[in-house]
Amino acid sequence: MIKAVIFDLDGLLIDSEIISYKIYKEILHQFGYDFSMEEYAQNFSGKTEVKNVTNLIDTYNLPWSVEIGLNNVLKIEREFLAEGVALKTGAKELLSYLKNKCFKIAIASSSTKDRALTILRQHNIIEYFHEFVFGYEVEKGKPDPDIFLKACDKLSVKPEECLVLEDSEAGIQAAYSANIPVICIPDMKVPNQDYLDMTKIVLGSLEEVIYYL
Repeated sequence: MIKAVIFDLDGLLIDSEIISYKIYKEILHQFGYDFSMEEYAQNFSGKTEVKNVTNLIDTYNLPWSVEIGLNNVLKIEREFLAEGVALKTGAKELLSYLKNKCFKIAIASSSTKDRALTILRQHNIIEYFHEFVFGYEVEKGKPDPDIFLKACDKLSVKPEECLVLEDSEAGIQAAYSANIPVICIPDMKVPNQDYLDMTKIVLGSLEEVIYYL
C-alpha cells in the first residue's frame, strides 16, 4: 500500500530544463558557438550541474575551471529564476489530490536547498510537502539510492510504501536501486528502454498520476 509520494524537482515538478538550456546557450553564444535544444536533450538533460558544466568545458574547450563555470551558470540562473519558473502540467492538481488523500509528500532533489525552497514559495506550494532531501544531505547523489532512502527515513515509511516520480535516467536508477516503485514522466528526453523497464509505468503528465493511484 502506497503511503508516501516522493517528487524529483527539476524537469519533473518544475519546468527548469528549458531554463538550463537557455543558460548554456547564452554561455556558448559568448564564445561563438551555436547550441541546439536537441544537443541539450541528448547530452545534458537530467544530469547534475557539475556534470553538465564539466561537459560544457570539455566539449567546447572553455577557458574555465569547473568552479568558475558553476559560478557563471548560477549567476545567469538567478536572473532567470527571478523572472519565475513554471510548474509542470498537473503539479498543483496532483499535490492537492495527495494532500486530500492524506499521503505523505516529499521532495528528493540534487538542487540546492535555497534555490528549491525559493521556487516552491513562488508558487505557494511549499506547504504541501512534509519533508525535503537535498544533495548535500547524502554522500552519493543519483543514480545511487541514498537520496530516496533518506526521504523514506524522514517520512518514516518503508521503501515499498513509497512511490517515486522521476523524469531522468539517473533518478529512475536511484529509485530502482532503493527498491522503491517509480513512475517516469519524461521531460525533454525520454529515458532509454533499459531505464523505462525499471519503472511501473510511463505517464504523460503529473495529473495522470491521480488516475494511476
